[in-house]
Amino acid sequence: MIATPSVPWEAEASLDVLANTLARRIRRHATGEGFITTEIPGLELARADSTTDCMGSRVYDPALCLVAQGAKTLWLGDRRIDYGPLSCMVSAVPLPVLGKVVEASPQKPFLGVKFTVDPQEVTDLVLAMGAPGVPQREDACPDGACGMSRVLADRGMVEAMSRLVSLLDTPRDIAILGPLIRREILYRALIGELAPYMRKFVTSDSQTHRVSRAIEVLKARFTEPLRVRELADMVNMSESALFHSFKQVTRMSPVQFQKRLRLHEARRLMLAEGAEASTAGFRVGYGSPSHFSRDYSRMFGVPPRTDVSQLRGELQHAAPHRAPG
Repeated sequence: MIATPSVPWEAEASLDVLANTLARRIRRHATGEGFITTEIPGLELARADSTTDCMGSRVYDPALCLVAQGAKTLWLGDRRIDYGPLSCMVSAVPLPVLGKVVEASPQKPFLGVKFTVDPQEVTDLVLAMGAPGVPQREDACPDGACGMSRVLADRGMVEAMSRLVSLLDTPRDIAILGPLIRREILYRALIGELAPYMRKFVTSDSQTHRVSRAIEVLKARFTEPLRVRELADMVNMSESALFHSFKQVTRMSPVQFQKRLRLHEARRLMLAEGAEASTAGFRVGYGSPSHFSRDYSRMFGVPPRTDVSQLRGELQHAAPHRAPG
């Protein structure tokens, strides 16, 4: 009888087992709730020990996110994205989103990783690969143009993410092995179902790239009055083309996007700096306190003062945890 070579345990492991391994590694280093910055450049860990009643808000930079355990629901404009175990999500442009943790407990917390994507790294890797993209598929944004897309992670992606997190156990290895695993993660994304969405980082004259440029302008000048014609000129598009493309990518119009940025920042000012609602509204560009309060209530479901009080109540149970997101 010919002996069969032994196969490493992890190579035989099911995706569920790999997800549990990743969850244990995250939990070992995510000792508090919220998004936790690590020693590995571009890597954050996410943890929540309970579901959330308040709507969290966060501006997602271009990134890959992977859930190891628990579930979360995100709202990008008019689009709802359910984000559960082994969901792998890519955001190709900076996007203001709302979210709630919908599955978590102290015994089995929500656990995930956020991996910041550098478009230049993706470009360099695509050039090195010289391979065509993978055909598009239907996902959380069926039109394929949405700036935030979600697929089920494959074995290679879960294993690579898990190995990256495991480097936190051996900090001396981060400088040498971190960039190698980071490149592998991007490679896995480019050869899997995320490929069509990852390639949005690359094409310099694509719709997504132009919208990304418009977003950068809005982020830098969100407190100023919005002039759509001026914004369109800056990214070499007509007003109608900008409006259509912007809405496809962000699920919002430029005006709605600017409003989201203002309200996200006002919430941060009240929560982190103790600013009064009227002061926060004025600092982000609102001239009328009543207008600010009305927009805030529409976005977060309650008036500013009530919302901040509720958030502080949740954070008191999660100290020394981060702001919700």
